[in-house]
Amino acid sequence: MASAGVVAVVLAGSLCLGGCSNMGYYWQSVSGHLKLMDAAEPVKDLLHDDKLSGRLRTRLELSQQIRDYASSELKLPDNPSYRRYADLHRSAAVWNVTAAPAYSLEMKTWCFPVTGCVGYRGYYDEGAARKEAAGLAGEGYEVNVYPVTAYSTLGWMNWAGGDPLLNTFLGYPEGELARVVFHELAHQVVYAKNDTTFNESFAVSVERIGGNLWLQAHATQAARDEYAAFDARRRQFRDLSRTTRERLKAVYDTPGQSTEQKEAGKQRVMAQFRAEYEQLRATWPGDPARFRGYDRWVREANNAFFGSQAAYDDLVPGFEALFERSGRDWSRFYEAAKELAKLPKEERHERLKAMAPASA
Repeated sequence: MASAGVVAVVLAGSLCLGGCSNMGYYWQSVSGHLKLMDAAEPVKDLLHDDKLSGRLRTRLELSQQIRDYASSELKLPDNPSYRRYADLHRSAAVWNVTAAPAYSLEMKTWCFPVTGCVGYRGYYDEGAARKEAAGLAGEGYEVNVYPVTAYSTLGWMNWAGGDPLLNTFLGYPEGELARVVFHELAHQVVYAKNDTTFNESFAVSVERIGGNLWLQAHATQAARDEYAAFDARRRQFRDLSRTTRERLKAVYDTPGQSTEQKEAGKQRVMAQFRAEYEQLRATWPGDPARFRGYDRWVREANNAFFGSQAAYDDLVPGFEALFERSGRDWSRFYEAAKELAKLPKEERHERLKAMAPASA
């Protein structure tokens, strides 16, 4: 995920985009990111510390193998990012706030220098994020506050040590750790201003393809099996969410409906979503406590939840097809994506959708 506001403030200084009322938000972005950077230590120094726990040592060593692979095999930037580690002593790097109207999946956007307009606003303090969400709810929006374990500063902070590894994601299953690193580095390769869907779908395609290649080439069978179970649940849930999103869009876009009819249709779709989730969840093996994150999402799901998820899904099949068209050559793939980023937003979306297999 690209950061919302951090890079903007670092580069813009005292610039008041959209009015100086934004400066309080910018300040929390700057101070929050600087604290994160200040907590980071070079991994190579940590690995020479005899007091380092065995588990943390193993994870840091694995992270550096993944980081090397990212540049040598996936042709992602070879720079200081993910060569340092910070323990934030919390479960998330930031908390994002998203918002959408009661009968639309069109996300509210916030605009910043450099990064452009994005469909979320990030806070380093969960309380501040929930306060922002409460204000938006008071304006009639449906809101979602969710934890983000990693984000990208788009390469703008490499001069200061780059984006660090964080405790918030270092303990992920091996395949997921690789995907997070690949995803965030991908944001440093291609970024289209004012187009969250393009940017996130590109990064997801890199993480998916690159993550699978890493597992095939370097992971143990146990790690591959662990990740297969983890990813199968995620894909099933995303498929269900995508289907629900399409159902909601059909309700909202049907012409001639009254507000009461839209509300009734919306409630039918949401009830179906929760019922189908319960059926899906019953098929998942293992301790049900492991699925509490999914349970929370379903319990709190609304238009802001479904609208924001679209950014990570909609153009991925097109990017995966583009990778195949590029001869599975990473450098050619990145150049092709950069050319798409130069096009007007609607045109680049249409081209990617046209590339996607019909089954997608």
